[in-house]
Amino acid sequence: MSDGAAHPQIIQRSATLERAKTAPGAFYLLAVMGVALTLWTPGFFTPANLTNVLLQVAVLTIVALGMTLVILTEGIDLSLGPVLGLCGVAASLLVVAGHPLPVAIGAALAIGLCFGLLNGALVAVAGMPPFIVTLGTFGIAQSAATVLTRGDSVVRLPGYYRWFNDGVFLGIPVPLWATATVFALTWLLLYRTKFGRYVFAIGSNRQALKLSGTRVPVYHIAVYVYAGALAAIASFIMTARMNAAHPTIGVGLEFDAIAAVILGGTRFEKGHGGIAGTIVGALAVGVLRNGLNLIGVGTEWQVAIVGLVIITAVGVDSLRGQP
Repeated sequence: MSDGAAHPQIIQRSATLERAKTAPGAFYLLAVMGVALTLWTPGFFTPANLTNVLLQVAVLTIVALGMTLVILTEGIDLSLGPVLGLCGVAASLLVVAGHPLPVAIGAALAIGLCFGLLNGALVAVAGMPPFIVTLGTFGIAQSAATVLTRGDSVVRLPGYYRWFNDGVFLGIPVPLWATATVFALTWLLLYRTKFGRYVFAIGSNRQALKLSGTRVPVYHIAVYVYAGALAAIASFIMTARMNAAHPTIGVGLEFDAIAAVILGGTRFEKGHGGIAGTIVGALAVGVLRNGLNLIGVGTEWQVAIVGLVIITAVGVDSLRGQP
């Protein structure tokens, strides 16, 4: 083979190696877990179980996409899990009381948007730390859901409610359609609009954005509002999957969402990251949870294991020189 023919192949191979070196830890984690679980647990690599993983990961992915935008602005939203639970409770109470589904959908979206607006205003306008703000709204949403239900589950949902989880359109389950739609919308917003450019700028060089005359608080608030809206959308899938709404149904989901975002390569500083890695991170968390269930690890240990995996993945990325 001549040098002229070999040269492009060498360049292509070098580029592939370079991309592999800069890939976030979630890619490697997912590959290792996939091989290990396939060898260790015969029931893992089956169409039924893989489909189950994708369906389980739908809610996490939708919430994690909103969390990605928040973290890109050097923020965090600890309230997304309880807000999801409150949205599910409110919508379920309405349909059980006989109200039309559009009214329930509108109420859930309004709750998600209002919490996002409150979080965003306190962070972007009042200048309060995102951790403190969203920890406070975590408690507010959790308490509101508990008061509405008196601590009980909302049951006897109409049969049509199951469609949000069990429905199929063109041979594809509805939760996967919802995830793909939210991903496409988020991708367009983040990479094809002025809003997306400002999201990255808020995290990487907020002062320069302010000096350019941009109304930074408006876009900063919009990030939290969008995350709240996605939590509301995800609440319908989770409630339909459980066939009941409970005030604590979403608590802990914010932890897995943060894990998915961080494993996917998004960092809390300098607006570094993106949503492609978040998808892989969500799959990694979902596969990890599924694998732990298959091998019989109790839920009380799973949070600790996920936390250990996050620390390990971020540590490996740091040793590899990732930002």
